[in-house]
Amino acid sequence: MDIPATSGTNTTVDLQTTGLSWPAVAAGAVTAAALSLILVAFGAGLGLSSISPWPGSGVSTTTFKVGSGLYLLVVAVMSSAVGGYLTARLRTRWMGLHTNEVFFRDTAHGLVTWAFATVLSAAVLGSVMSAVAGSAGVAATTAATQPGAADLAVDALFRPDPAAAPLGAGSPPADPARAEILRLWAASLRNNGEFSAADKAYVTRVVAVRTGLNQTAAEQRVNEVVTRTKEVLDQTRKAAAQFSLWLAASLLLGAFAASLAAVEGGQLRDGTWDGRTLTPRAL
Repeated sequence: MDIPATSGTNTTVDLQTTGLSWPAVAAGAVTAAALSLILVAFGAGLGLSSISPWPGSGVSTTTFKVGSGLYLLVVAVMSSAVGGYLTARLRTRWMGLHTNEVFFRDTAHGLVTWAFATVLSAAVLGSVMSAVAGSAGVAATTAATQPGAADLAVDALFRPDPAAAPLGAGSPPADPARAEILRLWAASLRNNGEFSAADKAYVTRVVAVRTGLNQTAAEQRVNEVVTRTKEVLDQTRKAAAQFSLWLAASLLLGAFAASLAAVEGGQLRDGTWDGRTLTPRAL
């Protein structure tokens, strides 16, 4: 049973035991998180159906990135609005409070619901959130220095010249020089993206021996592979930064949508709308 509060002309005494209805918050947050997962799965299906490995088919990379970001905003607004509205409609009615206090509590309920739903979604989508937790540059460098990416770069360095007979022909697959260059490559990318002068000269000599290229051609190949790797690093960094910005914008819009929807749902819960009393429809 709700206990009415006593109010005077300028003061309202709240006799409620609590200003936050946790059961309603939990219900709205779980609903928002579940709706987010459904919409994300639906968006993933749309995204996969819109791209194609064939030239001239599917949407462009820029269109796909922008479309994914806009869809992320739509998902955040829709799920947060539903969760906030549901929370306000399920909360306990506060008796005797000033309308300003009711407005604040409904807004707080929507914000807490959004925060709870965000934590739940982060727990479910832990791999995605952990990728965004680091800085964009660190994430890009980590992705580019994975063993597979470094192996591809070293493969490009050791690709033999078809017009020359490599001096290192017949070397065993487990080439100690290759393993050493692989480690040097990963270390250089984690540092500043450049080999030291001594390491670069050593890598150039090894490439010349293993591929049959002359010293000038081997040095040019090393420079080209380093440049291509830096381009991949830069593209990965930009993609991570853009995704982080879209995610931050979606979270902010989600918080606003949840708070606004909670205010509207709370007014309907109390039977008022824009200061007018709502009369229930006769059944």
